[in-house]
Amino acid sequence: MNLPDPGALYSDHLGVLARRADEALARGGFDHLVVPSGRLHYQLFDDRDYPYAVNPQFKTWLPLTRLPDSWLVYTPGRRPQLVYHQPHDYWHAVPAAPSGWWVEHFDIHIIRTPEEALALLPRDLARCAILGEPQSALGGVVPNNPQPVIDYLEYQRAFKTPYEIALMRQAQVHAVRGHRAAEAAFRAGASEFAIHMAYCSAVGQDANELPYGNIIALNEHAAVLHYTDLCHAAPQPARSFLIDAGASAYGYASDITRTYAAAGHDEFQALIDAVDAAQRNMCTKVRGGFDYKQLHIDAHLALMGILRDFGVITVSPEAALASGVSAAFFPHGIGHLIGAQVHDVAGFAASDRGGHIERPAGHPYLRMTRVLEPGMVVTIEPGVYFIDMLLDEVKKAGNGASVNWERVDFFRPYGGIRIEDEVLCTDGDADNLTRPVFAAQG
Repeated sequence: MNLPDPGALYSDHLGVLARRADEALARGGFDHLVVPSGRLHYQLFDDRDYPYAVNPQFKTWLPLTRLPDSWLVYTPGRRPQLVYHQPHDYWHAVPAAPSGWWVEHFDIHIIRTPEEALALLPRDLARCAILGEPQSALGGVVPNNPQPVIDYLEYQRAFKTPYEIALMRQAQVHAVRGHRAAEAAFRAGASEFAIHMAYCSAVGQDANELPYGNIIALNEHAAVLHYTDLCHAAPQPARSFLIDAGASAYGYASDITRTYAAAGHDEFQALIDAVDAAQRNMCTKVRGGFDYKQLHIDAHLALMGILRDFGVITVSPEAALASGVSAAFFPHGIGHLIGAQVHDVAGFAASDRGGHIERPAGHPYLRMTRVLEPGMVVTIEPGVYFIDMLLDEVKKAGNGASVNWERVDFFRPYGGIRIEDEVLCTDGDADNLTRPVFAAQG
């Protein structure tokens, strides 16, 4: 499928970031924005480093995710500066010379050691908003993360530029290619580990490049929401497969979930189909002015309607929601903001000056409470699960009569169902970033 060229959109993206930085610095009373890319972290009592993760504040400006000990410096009215660490090193691969669509927009200074950055950073550190983790400190340059600056920049990050959306569309294409390969491996009888390897091979990214650890769950393992153990032996028989896996494109993430039934397990497939239809409908509700909290509550009602239709619960969706029974079957939130981070920031922000919008009572795991606005990209990921620990709580709370336990026993060996797309909120209809890519890849 034809995708937008991010290079053609990058200049406008930088313009948006500069305007945001101007306002953030004015609010905090600073003259310069200084953003370290981050440093390598070493394991305790060892000389092995943890996988490097770039500072998200850095990679929103630059499509560079493997450039430790580098610095971005922005001063209003000037071209942004990049202090580019390219060490002399024969033990490790060294970053290549700067190249790509971004280079012409920066004044670039090559350094060979981290300490050389000190001469290139602003002198008056008291006038700098330095955004990063404590380990990024270099000499007297210590991240201060001023709250007014963070509040404004993180709130605005919810509104994606066309450049960011183009990268997120690329990440969809990579991930869907992996999902297709993973489904084929499942159908061929592969183990969780083998399915994971098929996914990584098809995407062309390993565990250090993927935006999060793949969830590859067969049978009952699908009832573990963040199952990442990856058994090397395929279960006999394989009844169901849940995959929650994404990909990266220049630091921007995709996050996609699908659930499959093995051949001959028609009733579980029918339950998947019902959840899938409900999820598609939920995606259409991603419209400007719609409260994401309400979308989450509506998802509970829709999913409980499905479970009642399948004979799993014996009460109305409204009664299941009010009693907490629905939370036993759908214990997580409907989704979250996504972008430079999988769970992108400021999902609870009341405004660009801070504040916090609380979750609805009884829904502690919802990851966003803001009203939807054009430019936001959110995940929509309803699920139903058969989790013994949560179902035991239903009995302890005196709500056992609300559940048909024979039907629970029937579905328990399948673990659960989750279906997840990413959806862009626009001025009009919702723009599902995920479904068209599955359609295009057959």
